[in-house]
Amino acid sequence: MTATAVAVPVTRAGGSRQLAGTGALLRLALRRDRIMIPVWVLVIGGSFMSVAQSFSALYDTAAKRADVAQSMSTNSSVRALYGPVFSDSLGGLTSWRMVGFGAALAAVMSLVVVVRHTREEEETGRQEMLSSAMVGRRAPLTGALLTALTANAALALVITAVVANYARTTDATGGGPGGGPGAGSGDGQLAGALALGLATAGVGMLFACTAAIAAQITENARLAKGMTAGVIGAAYVLKAAGDASSDAGSSVLTWLSPLGWAENVRAFADERWWVLLIPLGSIAVQAVIAYTLAGRRDIGMSFLPARPGPAHGGLGTAGALAWRLQRGGVLGWGAGFLLAGLIFGSITGGAAELVGDNEQAREIFERMGGRQGLTDSFLAAMTGMLGMVAALYVVSSVLRLYGEETGGRAEPVLAGPVGRLRWAAGHLLIAFGGAVLIMLLGGLGLSLGYGQDLPGILGASLVQIPAIWVLGALVVLLYGVFPRAAVAGWAVAGLALALGWLGPALDLPRWAMNLSPFGHLPKLPGAEMTWPPVLVLTAVAAALTAAGLAGLRRRDLLT
Repeated sequence: MTATAVAVPVTRAGGSRQLAGTGALLRLALRRDRIMIPVWVLVIGGSFMSVAQSFSALYDTAAKRADVAQSMSTNSSVRALYGPVFSDSLGGLTSWRMVGFGAALAAVMSLVVVVRHTREEEETGRQEMLSSAMVGRRAPLTGALLTALTANAALALVITAVVANYARTTDATGGGPGGGPGAGSGDGQLAGALALGLATAGVGMLFACTAAIAAQITENARLAKGMTAGVIGAAYVLKAAGDASSDAGSSVLTWLSPLGWAENVRAFADERWWVLLIPLGSIAVQAVIAYTLAGRRDIGMSFLPARPGPAHGGLGTAGALAWRLQRGGVLGWGAGFLLAGLIFGSITGGAAELVGDNEQAREIFERMGGRQGLTDSFLAAMTGMLGMVAALYVVSSVLRLYGEETGGRAEPVLAGPVGRLRWAAGHLLIAFGGAVLIMLLGGLGLSLGYGQDLPGILGASLVQIPAIWVLGALVVLLYGVFPRAAVAGWAVAGLALALGWLGPALDLPRWAMNLSPFGHLPKLPGAEMTWPPVLVLTAVAAALTAAGLAGLRRRDLLT
């Protein structure tokens, strides 16, 4: 049965038939995402909680919070990274630190959910099978958007609960918040936390609709995710440029960015509830566009079809094919790391000024980057953060093997004179070699932004590679031996990122930090280089990769 044959009977039906089966698809999507969505919500909500807890410990008086708010607002580099500070209350500082990152993470969560239940379903052929039953033409899109709405609503509730709780606790212990009207009352704290939660979830739903449009106009899930992620990245750059030029969030560039809209809700600073109407209107407009596009194409088709290739193929090896498939990701990650390095490097010189006399803040940086000088500790912490983010690149690159196999594209390649090991080696070379490249670019940007110590910073960046490779090799092992559990590699990388980001602020014990391979690395620059842990991690990565490839060689392909 062709996609056109399936679609025609439903299209001729009345409007109610267009959404037939939406409830069943929603229940199916929530069942499939019963682990993924709670993990996303708890990780993002936990980030808000850890920041609130950290600020509560670091700045436990109104005077300390006022001082840090003043120092952050006058530093354009810090504003570019986090935005302006609108309130020196605990809730205001938490909003300042997390609203941009939290909204961006909610956007990524939403794009993954929507593309997973729209374009990926069509790629695998499951959507055509479902549509052969009594499923309306627009039911899959509606089910995907409702799933994203459920995830974002849960996220808003978690953020509201945890931030309001910590803000109230600070008041109860006598810290006394500063900031906008009503900041000291329980109702004021709840209103601020609710505004923060709605602003974050609103941006998440906005980009869910963006992903829905991308899923209609692109030919596959990878392009849909890449297009939406590019829009998120552009929104962050616009917000950063606008915030760097203005300490009040009033720049035109800030208002052009959806992340800037979340910022300008001004949670805990005399909330601007009307700003929430802007993302709400954008959601409505994008939803109309997505539904219109969905009604004008057949299942499996797109408005940007693949271009016909040359008459004679130019890819002679499996490695060349892997590079062709993954070069966009490598270049995109590399550009992002170079830009992030420049931003982090530009604020390195003022690290001591930002920390000031706050001993607890100094201890956090020392736990992240070692007990050498504060500037070296800051640089070590930043290279460590780049390394943990690079682990996400390695996981996505290795999982490209899983995507090629489950999408049915690996079988035609392996049907020719190409062995499994050679096919996998091409993708793994891009994954592991790409990690080296993007870390070098991140270190280069960090050094250029700082203006000195290029060899030391590049060395600190490269020392992260063995830990990155261990996480990538673990995904290779899962893919080769337990292929259906390969996506659990995201959870492992997320755990490493959470330990590195939140562990120092929460002062977790040494054994907990050592659960991450990054916990065993020397804290460069500044500390003494120790080779044994680096060599051991490299050997572990090699062993895990070899075991994964051995499993791949012996098992059947997924069908």
